[in-house]
Amino acid sequence: MARPDPLLQPFRLKHLTLKNRLMSTSHEPAYSEDGLPKDRYRLYHVEKAKGGMALTMTAGSAVVAADSPPSFGNLLAYKDEIVPWLARLTDECHGHGCAVMIQLTHLGRRTGWNRGDWLPVLAPSPIREPAHRAFPKEAEDWDLARIVGQYADAAARMQAAGLDGIELEAYGHLMDGFWSPATNRRGDEWGGSLDNRLRFTWRVLDAIRAAVGPDFIVGLRMVADEDWAKGLSKAEGVEIARRLASSGKVDFLNVIKGHIETDAALAEVIPIQGMRSAPHLDFAGEVKAATKFPVFHAARINDVATARFAVESGRLDMVGMTRAHLADPYIGRKIMAGLEARIRPCVGATYCLDRIYEGGEALCIHNPATGREATVPHVIGRSEGPGRRVVVVGAGPAGLEAARVSAERGHEVVVFEALDRPGGQIRLAARSRRRSELIGIVDWRVSELERLGVEVRCNAYAEADDVLGEAPDLVVVATGGFPDTSFLEVGGDLVVTSWDVLSGDARPGHDVLVFDDNGAHPAMQAAESLAEAGSAVEIVTPERFFAPEVGGLNHVPYARVFKEKGVRITINTRLLAVRRDGNRLVATLGSDYAPATEERRVDQVVVEHGTVPADDLYFALKPLSRNRGELDHAAFVRGAPQAIVRDPDSRFALFRIGDAVASRNIHAAVYDGLRLCMAF
Repeated sequence: MARPDPLLQPFRLKHLTLKNRLMSTSHEPAYSEDGLPKDRYRLYHVEKAKGGMALTMTAGSAVVAADSPPSFGNLLAYKDEIVPWLARLTDECHGHGCAVMIQLTHLGRRTGWNRGDWLPVLAPSPIREPAHRAFPKEAEDWDLARIVGQYADAAARMQAAGLDGIELEAYGHLMDGFWSPATNRRGDEWGGSLDNRLRFTWRVLDAIRAAVGPDFIVGLRMVADEDWAKGLSKAEGVEIARRLASSGKVDFLNVIKGHIETDAALAEVIPIQGMRSAPHLDFAGEVKAATKFPVFHAARINDVATARFAVESGRLDMVGMTRAHLADPYIGRKIMAGLEARIRPCVGATYCLDRIYEGGEALCIHNPATGREATVPHVIGRSEGPGRRVVVVGAGPAGLEAARVSAERGHEVVVFEALDRPGGQIRLAARSRRRSELIGIVDWRVSELERLGVEVRCNAYAEADDVLGEAPDLVVVATGGFPDTSFLEVGGDLVVTSWDVLSGDARPGHDVLVFDDNGAHPAMQAAESLAEAGSAVEIVTPERFFAPEVGGLNHVPYARVFKEKGVRITINTRLLAVRRDGNRLVATLGSDYAPATEERRVDQVVVEHGTVPADDLYFALKPLSRNRGELDHAAFVRGAPQAIVRDPDSRFALFRIGDAVASRNIHAAVYDGLRLCMAF
């Protein structure tokens, strides 16, 4: 008889029975509107409830006071208007057997004064947080009394909304700002001894219990070791956990290790691809052993095997797979159905988190339905019309997604791929060991195409006659693009591209100039590869800082390598021309800010200026197609069928997607494939 799956066993938390051990920990996807969890926010959480998890934690964090202004779309827990919105979210999640909690906080110094009501940022001591750059006011006694009351008021609102409990944020925010010697240098009753540093926490908890009573579930997401020479030590952090566990005032601990005042530090708390899986799991288990108390935890637990081990080994009671659930909200349902192999993998790209700051919303790099539940389905339904013949040309992320969705719709699909394997530009990116997990984007789709019976013809360079010979009803051109070197005034024939470096076609030079006019990963990966190979590298970019499209967490490993290898970074500068001088190259550099130019003598110039579409096939087929290649943008945006007819005698409609249209990124390519084909 098979052993019961540890992940599917219920867990009793006070009076609440959680149906399994899967949860999504508190995080802020920045889907709020007016600081409230309206439809987009609600549908995001309801989808995960449908997917089988036992507990979804909303907010990351909801702020309890106006002098804790939202820094990344936080919910406003100090507004009475939040109650009906949360009540609807909670009721709908409960309808799927999923409990709902919310994280409350005062952000302390982890925000900016020039947001919301323009109130000064508040902290235990006036110590600036580098990440958000505000110089805080030292909290006075009347500030603290007010905020204690605001915590209690916010907790009462959450109880009124019917939530199953709350979690107080205590890492990098106001509450644990009092705990840490790095941020609390007070000489009064709020500083010094551990008893004094915990005084604010006890007052908040006492006020909350007075407001919500003894039965409402209250927990803490707490740092138990800041892993910082001047910060909260492991010994003191575990002692705080012990005191909380024995206080009778809290019901669970959600354990964090590390500090978050810089991007580099935050990347250790929220590890990204190329970093160790579940690096703090053992530590969370130590806290559980020391406290004998319910412990939750999440930090790069992105696969079911690791999650199962975390519970089975007794390290955790509830396991947070937060980024993994952005990639696939149906993890629980698939485990229960014996379909674990079909779970869409989290590849650790952390596009979701970086996108919050760069684009104002969390998006999964290869699940475009996440955050778009109102218009884009996670589960593709079969077409109610007749089956069609679909030809997809190109097996990069755009083409693979178009083929997958078309096959899920019930159509007969064939894919042409010119290279010997599917993957397109992802295969280049995944050649770097640190980003090798990206290949999961390809492997998952190839596996799904095999299951769906889609024929993928590799080493098949498709021309117009090849496509027409398939008698298609729909042709999707997803042929990608080629590196663009045409921007140079002189010397485009003397340079190599990021692709050349990543593919190994160009051997590393001794002195190399890397010009990045894209701002995304390709040039950074090339520079990293060159630096690791021993080249002396200078990165030149016209931007105000390097790689603005990469985002803060993905910035960290590049910056670390560049610092260790002595890579020189020159901003506000353009590459204008390249000429040969003997056996060396001379790069002419200019600026948007002054007419003067300068030169660099190097062995190799690497350029990154995006791609130009590989569109010959598209234009060969365009005059033969039913729609002449025309895309109805309004229908495309809302996921509706394409109905343009320019030649009623033609059998097939023609569209191009991904980089075959314009140079963009993986998410854009997959999103193109999904919303074009989900209505065909």
